[in-house]
Amino acid sequence: MKKTILALAALMVVVLIAAVAAPFLIPAEIYKEKIVEAARDATGRELSLDGEIAFNVLPRLELRAEDVAFANAPGAAAPQMATLEELVLQLQVWPLLSGEVKIDSFVLVGPVINLEIDKNGRPNWEFDVAETGSVPSTAQTSSETAAPDSGGATTLPEISLGDVRLVDGLVTFRDARGGETIEISDIQMKLSLPDLDSAVRAEGALVWNGEKLSLNLETENLRGLIAGRTTPLGLSLESNPVKLGYRGSVTNAAPPKIDGEIDLDVPSIRNLASWTGNPLEAPGEGLGPLKIAGKIDATDKVFAFTGASIGLDAMKATGDLTADIRGQRPYLKGRLDVDKIDLNTYMPPSQEGQAASGVGASGGGTGDTGTAAPSGEAAGPGEWSDEPLVLDGLKAANVDFTLTVGAIVVQEIKVGRSALVVALKDGLLNFDLTELNLYGGVGKGKIAVDARGAVPAVAKSFVMEGIQAEPLLTDAAGFDRLSGTGRMDISVTAKGRSQKEMVGALNGKGAVKFANGAIKGINLAAMARNVTSAFTGGGGEAQQTDFAELSGTFTIAKGILQNNDLLMLNPLVRLTGKGSSDLPKRTVNYRLEPKVVASLQGQGGDAAAKGLVVPVIVEGPWHDIGYRPDLTGMVKDLVKDPGKALEGVKGTVEQLKQGSGGLGGALKGILKPPAGSGDEGSQDSGGVIPDPSKLLKGLFGD
Repeated sequence: MKKTILALAALMVVVLIAAVAAPFLIPAEIYKEKIVEAARDATGRELSLDGEIAFNVLPRLELRAEDVAFANAPGAAAPQMATLEELVLQLQVWPLLSGEVKIDSFVLVGPVINLEIDKNGRPNWEFDVAETGSVPSTAQTSSETAAPDSGGATTLPEISLGDVRLVDGLVTFRDARGGETIEISDIQMKLSLPDLDSAVRAEGALVWNGEKLSLNLETENLRGLIAGRTTPLGLSLESNPVKLGYRGSVTNAAPPKIDGEIDLDVPSIRNLASWTGNPLEAPGEGLGPLKIAGKIDATDKVFAFTGASIGLDAMKATGDLTADIRGQRPYLKGRLDVDKIDLNTYMPPSQEGQAASGVGASGGGTGDTGTAAPSGEAAGPGEWSDEPLVLDGLKAANVDFTLTVGAIVVQEIKVGRSALVVALKDGLLNFDLTELNLYGGVGKGKIAVDARGAVPAVAKSFVMEGIQAEPLLTDAAGFDRLSGTGRMDISVTAKGRSQKEMVGALNGKGAVKFANGAIKGINLAAMARNVTSAFTGGGGEAQQTDFAELSGTFTIAKGILQNNDLLMLNPLVRLTGKGSSDLPKRTVNYRLEPKVVASLQGQGGDAAAKGLVVPVIVEGPWHDIGYRPDLTGMVKDLVKDPGKALEGVKGTVEQLKQGSGGLGGALKGILKPPAGSGDEGSQDSGGVIPDPSKLLKGLFGD
């Protein structure tokens, strides 16, 4: 027995001596050949070890190699898939006997890795080794390494990492199918792992597209993470284009799960998109700074973001969002409360120029001829956009969303607090405006955008009460000639591939009714005294016609708006009108028939009261509407039926004769003949009442 023990001891001494002496007795070329042969058998490619190589076993396993190169796949752009300036591996030997891996040092200096996908879609990291059978299949490897009672999870040996670093790395990726090339340079990485039950930390940096990106990762228990237990995790990415932070937990099991707080800070969305190689061509000046913070709870199929605080450009919002991708289309559900949305920030510059300012500047006419202002004096006409409407995104997901907004700005239109429910399903988008505050009025509305067919379709309906006409029409269409408070009821539909086509295919109907307002730029009552000054602003005074009530209905067919029942009630004046507006061409062709009557009753008065009619033509482009008296039409009416015209004048005169007092005093001078005419007329306590025939003569000459 004693001799046996001595023999075993002697054998161990021989083994130790051999292990220490082997690196010195065995030539380095033998090691190189064996390593190269093993790499060839495993991958089917050549491994080159052109620099010095050193190998020791005791007191620790140590491998040092310089100028290492690994061949690329045949036909690849780069001759080498990977090169390495220096590799250092130091591994403790004795812990290996108990199944524990302790790495004192593992350093890669100057690694260059070239990843490629050829024109046939095959990546260069797939190796031609299937024929040799040297590398076992993935399924075989998994079945051999998995513990029988672990449910498929692998059993890892105890691991301890000391100095683990990657220094000055470079990774390139080329895709021959689309010509895409990505390069990540200056890669620095350091990993710390005392053991599987301690916190693991990784920190490093890299440069991509000219920007440095720093990375920090920490998890408290690597063994628990690998085993599928919920494990605390912290992550931060920081660069000039984007900063991202996460603090929470992860579960590496089926299904995987993330639960924690996220913080995203993007100084400019446009700069971020350009940095990632996807520059945005969106119009406008928006898509600048973006900040998002909130709680994330996600699995591989369901994503929830709650308690969100969002800042985009000048907007601030709070809300919740859930995304479910288990169905055929992603399903989004949530809510968002926004302080203000300025859509002008995301729209191209207006083609209107200063068209709005041209409206009302000159009245569109000169004297009694109605001639338009010379070129250059009024702003140029606007045009509808013929840019194609891209609505394919409406088919990408289904949505159920509630939005409340403190204020909305679209071009010059300003909307107050609003609330709407958005429903999107299979390309059909519905907006239900449950609350709308617009220019002093309140109302509701619905909008439907249908992108299911080849040609997009839109349907809109709105009902507004108490709306202020002047600021609304000024902001919406640059039209500042109408003021008053009223009701609007509009329902329209349209189909088209662009805004221009939509306007040309617009159909619908509506009704408006305004009270206690004015039509600016014309004084209809003054026409009985001096037709020309009613349009030119004679005497330097601003001309306008006040009204107690203004109402009408309209229809729209293929972009042509038609109105036949305009009615305005005003003390002394009744106004009817009919005409059309060509929306595609942005023009107006309208005829007004104001009637001077002897009545101070406005709203609720008799629209058919007899009186003197002086027709007015309203025509021209929206940006330069002209007004002129229709003297030719009036003469034709007189010639056609002079008795009827004289009857209207006589009716007015008779009412004046019967209504002495306040009414006569109010009309004194309106129907007064020109000074020096020699016409005395009939006398009344209220003033001078002219003869009807002589009145017409005074108005229109001999």
